Amino acid sequence: MKAFVLAAVVAVAGAGCGGSADRESARGPGSATSGRATPAPPTDSAPSELTAGWKTDFSKRSVAFAEIQSGGPPKDGIPAIDNPRFTPVAEVDFLAAEEPVIAVEHGGEARAYPIQILIWHEIVNDEIAGIAVAVTFCPLCNTALVFERRVDGRTLDFGTTGKLRHSDLVMYDRQTESWWQQFGGEAIVGEYTGTRLKQVPARIVAWREFAAAHPDGDVLSRDTGFSRPYGDNPYEGYDDVDSPPFFAAANSDDKRLAPKERVVYIERGRDSVAVPYSVLEKRRVVRVEVAGRRLVVRWRGGVASALDAGEIREGRNVGAAQVLEDGRPVAFSEPFWFAVAAFRPDVRVVK
Repeated sequence: MKAFVLAAVVAVAGAGCGGSADRESARGPGSATSGRATPAPPTDSAPSELTAGWKTDFSKRSVAFAEIQSGGPPKDGIPAIDNPRFTPVAEVDFLAAEEPVIAVEHGGEARAYPIQILIWHEIVNDEIAGIAVAVTFCPLCNTALVFERRVDGRTLDFGTTGKLRHSDLVMYDRQTESWWQQFGGEAIVGEYTGTRLKQVPARIVAWREFAAAHPDGDVLSRDTGFSRPYGDNPYEGYDDVDSPPFFAAANSDDKRLAPKERVVYIERGRDSVAVPYSVLEKRRVVRVEVAGRRLVVRWRGGVASALDAGEIREGRNVGAAQVLEDGRPVAFSEPFWFAVAAFRPDVRVVK
């Protein structure tokens, strides 16, 4: 793997070290949903390098410890944003027209979370129209996912463990220090093992599109309480379609698609489908059925890659997708293929 990726990981770790020391003291409220399961725990023992400094109940887990590895930064080394501030759309002057933002609409409110900020923090604990959410982005898998964060009547807030599984972000909740897989939103270690967060419909769009659609919307401010080079991409060149992930991931020999082909991934219960961007860009509209639900997947250009050029605003045009059911937006994600192959190897791939 290219040396720049290692340098990027070290740079992110260094930028986040001591994150709790420069963290804003206030934390936002929240909400999410659950569905408990009691999987039989694997038999491997917990290595001290993973468990040191944690209050997590390591006797409860659904995955082998061997699948979890350090990503470089320590616990909270990449600091979540707990007290987000927002700027009205009309006052934003730091985003280029094609820059990617995560758009979330709920209860009549619309908010944009620029990837140029999320790439340095990975988690924003926020509240939208009375619903507490965790807005998350894992640059290593290109997964932008938003979850409700109220579980069993309890509002959780999330931070970064500094761990990865199949190259994907492992989060933790500060209330029980359970570990949660960002891909899928399921707790894999600790008290909440088997609980799955409810995903909130969200998608990546160009800043220009969000601003035009929501002139009264709000945008996550660069005034985060942290000093970071927002706008820079510490993973320059990482999304080269044929390059493997820097960290290990299961099923890396799955050659149905190139490792970093972007896909539209939709999951409903045990059924899942992946629509490659290469297919979607040619057809523009793809209709799929997932668990009996008929969905329409649309593609449009004019959205820059956040993981290409040294400055995000200069990233190449990769486009973005939308998924609708009966004309209404539904939850989906746009990960790299290797992540889907690792977590959902039985996925159907549209050709």
